[in-house]
Amino acid sequence: MSAVVTTVMAEAQEPGSRNKSITPRQLSVTEDEEKQGVFKPMDLNRVMKLLEDKDKDDLEEKQLKSVKKLVQYYQNGLPLRDLAQIFKILNLCAGKIENQPQFIEPACDILKLCGLPFLKKKVSDEITYAEDTAISIALLGDLMKIPSSELRIQICKCIVDFYHAEPKKHIPGYQQASSSYKIKMAEVGGLAKTMVQSMTLLENQLVEKLWVLKVLQHLSTSEVNCTLMMKAQAASGICVHLNDPDPSGQLLFRSSEILWNLLEKSSKEEIIQQLSNLECLLTLKEVFKNLFTRGFSHYDRQLRNDILVITTIIAQNPGAPMIECGFTRDLILFATFNEVKSQNPLVKGLKLSNSCEDFELKKLLFNIIVILCKDLPTVQLLIDGKVVLALFTYIKKPEKHKIIEWSAAQHEELQLHAIATLSSVAPLLIEEYMSCQGNAQVLAFLEWCDSEDPFISQGNSFHGAGGRGNKFAQMRYSLRLLRAMVYLEDETVNTDLCEKGTIQQLIGIFKNIISKTNEKEEAIILEIQSDILLILSGLCEHHIQRKEIFGTEGVDIVLHVMKTDPKKIQSGLGYNVLLFSTLDSIWCCILGCYSSEDYFLEKEGIFLLLDVLALNQKKFCNLILGIMVEFCDNPKTSAHVNAWRGKKDQTAASLLIKLWRKEEKDLGVKRDKNGKIIDTKKPLFTSFQEEQKIMPLPANCPSVAVMDIAENIRAKIYAVLGKLDFENLPGLSAEDFVTLCIIHRYLDFKIQATHKQRDLANKSWENFLARTSNAKTLKKAKRLQEKAIESSKYKGQPQNTILHRTVIKGLNTTVPSGGVVTVESTPVRLLGGPLADTDLALKKLPIRGGALQRMKAIKIGNGQNKSIPS
Repeated sequence: MSAVVTTVMAEAQEPGSRNKSITPRQLSVTEDEEKQGVFKPMDLNRVMKLLEDKDKDDLEEKQLKSVKKLVQYYQNGLPLRDLAQIFKILNLCAGKIENQPQFIEPACDILKLCGLPFLKKKVSDEITYAEDTAISIALLGDLMKIPSSELRIQICKCIVDFYHAEPKKHIPGYQQASSSYKIKMAEVGGLAKTMVQSMTLLENQLVEKLWVLKVLQHLSTSEVNCTLMMKAQAASGICVHLNDPDPSGQLLFRSSEILWNLLEKSSKEEIIQQLSNLECLLTLKEVFKNLFTRGFSHYDRQLRNDILVITTIIAQNPGAPMIECGFTRDLILFATFNEVKSQNPLVKGLKLSNSCEDFELKKLLFNIIVILCKDLPTVQLLIDGKVVLALFTYIKKPEKHKIIEWSAAQHEELQLHAIATLSSVAPLLIEEYMSCQGNAQVLAFLEWCDSEDPFISQGNSFHGAGGRGNKFAQMRYSLRLLRAMVYLEDETVNTDLCEKGTIQQLIGIFKNIISKTNEKEEAIILEIQSDILLILSGLCEHHIQRKEIFGTEGVDIVLHVMKTDPKKIQSGLGYNVLLFSTLDSIWCCILGCYSSEDYFLEKEGIFLLLDVLALNQKKFCNLILGIMVEFCDNPKTSAHVNAWRGKKDQTAASLLIKLWRKEEKDLGVKRDKNGKIIDTKKPLFTSFQEEQKIMPLPANCPSVAVMDIAENIRAKIYAVLGKLDFENLPGLSAEDFVTLCIIHRYLDFKIQATHKQRDLANKSWENFLARTSNAKTLKKAKRLQEKAIESSKYKGQPQNTILHRTVIKGLNTTVPSGGVVTVESTPVRLLGGPLADTDLALKKLPIRGGALQRMKAIKIGNGQNKSIPS
């Protein structure tokens, strides 16, 4: 079978005759096609010309008839090659609607054809006519401006059919374009943008508005369309109408779906910015309140939760006026009314069920509190809403026979979520935390977590990970809460914790955890152990009495961690964090307490530190060497350091020198093959320092020199070896001795920089003296200064400008001078006035120094005279 439609200037050949050219856009049809009634010859240009005519009689009837014939001819679909002309015909019909309503029906009929799959004669037609197709589809959005409800609805139906096109019967010689072709062309033509803009024309026309929202709901499944909609300010435009009257409920459902898609498939930050205005948030607030207080169906509850998630995303923007619109206060009320009774009429008589939607709502409300509390002005609202008190209602061990509104699994998940929320909220509300006896409640809950009371944990939620069948999840989040409070360094909180026996309790929990360790819960146990050590470090730092309470039992748990298999440190299961926490606890809980230090040494703690140091892991070296420096103040340490032996009988001194060489290699310090100094002027200079440009730094920022000492380990190695006296160090090679000499002179090489600065200062002073004592030197310096000033001036001067000299001519100074010079005379009180007897003043100088003053002699008891200032 031959094709149905030909491209521009197609030719038809008759038997026994010459080729005859067909007029443009005329359809050539074979006899078989005519018999099947698929398409019949039709001149689209003639139809267009007829629609454009205005002066003929009975014109309207002919126009309508021609369009009707066109619709009939293309009843099985529109060929891609004719699409541009057919859409021009559609545009002409639509343009007549306002004055000739009879054209609504034919325009709608053409739109129905547009909803059918497009037809292609060749596989390449989709590419060949892509531009025409994109422009034609974009015209649908422009036609929304025509004030015809029926036409607008049909346009929307046509676009929706792009996504639900059903294949029609096979047409000989033609194939249907791919199902995604129209969708792709709609993206290229920018249809989504014009459809968003059409929303402004439908303020009070609910049915049409719902159809446009349905179209945008389909279009927003594409990232390209979402980007176009975002640029057209779709988010704010849709959001402000969320609360418009709509008995069907479609407006809210479709609008929320579009907002979701925009957040997921376009720039999230830009969409949040569009929604972060007072009008949008007020609308969201009213919608959420209505759904919360009046929505009882499954659908209403799901929609309510969707709105809350969108609100949560907006609340992440610090600039969103959540407090100003009153939304924050309402959300806090809704989050706590179940636990803290309120007389607010909004929640009077309300009660949450244990349905999945209400359970999800409760978790979402806890989550948004965490986000809202990042905005400090929210703190007062959290206090007013008694949030801390409400959250503490969950931090209790389960009571038998107590009726709760949630199932056991739900209550467990809410309990974990409440503790996690407290970790963010409680540090901001210390007074409320203490007034609720927060420390006592958390410690009591920890005691239950550590007990052998039977408890079957579900471990289903995110917060319950690793805690199935045990109480590890509850313990983990309770310890996180304690850690957050201890890290505030609030003495009231920390003292209260210590008085309640927290140090002993945590050490006991750590010991019990060791006995319960198994591979299944290894990750969560390591996290618990790390948090315990960090809490102990926070409590004991700078407090000798607390370090004494930490005592030998505390040292034992530290030593237990230090004995961990080195292979596990690299396993990635949290052993690295645990080791860091352990080293921190050595620094904060052991160092400075002589009894604990001695016990640590007796239990070969220094050996264990050196074992970890020998692993040569850079992340640990700095901290371990810092601990070693402090430990070396204890006279018993040197013997332990010298007694240690590593692999291949390596000594501690050899290990430290090896670390020094590795550090210098990493820093790019210049040394020869034997380890000797190459650049004697800069013996410690690193390649980084050579490349470093001079940059101005604020006063509170440490200098490069300070950072060099803080970040690299050379200063600490020098300090440790210095406390070992650099002498009688066993197990050193010839290369080690060369490096040891450099280490020994480390401090001298660092003063060397100080000498250089001092020399520069001395040279500057000598130059100043030369200028003030030698006229020739002064003149030379003046010439050099003037030359430097001239060379620094901008050479290109604009035309018609007046130049003003900035240097005072003939001024014999070499220091910068300003436009105004203020000369102050010596105060009269120092000179004694114009009649002062200066000869007398020269005889006796005042004891306190300063300028000459007039002296007055008085007689004292022993007959001697004493001069005093008048």
